[in-house]
Amino acid sequence: MYRTKTYIAGDWTGDQDLISQLYKWNNDDRLLLNFVDAHELTQARDTSLACSIKRSLSERLNASKTFVLIVGKDTDKLTKGACRYCNNYSSYFGSCTHGNTVDQRSFIEYECEKAKRDNLKIVVLYNYTSVYKDKCPERLRYSGTHLNAYYKGTDGKYYWNYQEIKKAILN
Repeated sequence: MYRTKTYIAGDWTGDQDLISQLYKWNNDDRLLLNFVDAHELTQARDTSLACSIKRSLSERLNASKTFVLIVGKDTDKLTKGACRYCNNYSSYFGSCTHGNTVDQRSFIEYECEKAKRDNLKIVVLYNYTSVYKDKCPERLRYSGTHLNAYYKGTDGKYYWNYQEIKKAILN
């Protein structure tokens, strides 16, 4: 499989503004930010088991050449996706009642580790006016390109850091 897609990871609830902005730029024919979304490849339902979702994430990452991580205030604290939160995990036996491999990593940890292991181009976008590496998952803290998603102009207004984001994703 050719790696041609761009994979976006992040807190899809807490950082929805930045994620939506990336898609808005991508869908605007007047702008030149142009990526093929890896999330269009396969679907996973929120009601699926974490192990099923991770298989789907793996397929998407396998088709990706660029990994974009959105870092917000809670990114490094997210735990969703760890087996211990699944109804099929037996804490007494430390195993899955369906016989699946136990994986205590969150979805974010899983995605970051796989992106780094597969040597994908890594872009870390901070949903801030500055880069706060202490908020980035440890696995990617010193990997790839790190940049702020917006900045404060001389007029005191906040602006999206479009040109730098575009350059980081496309180059």
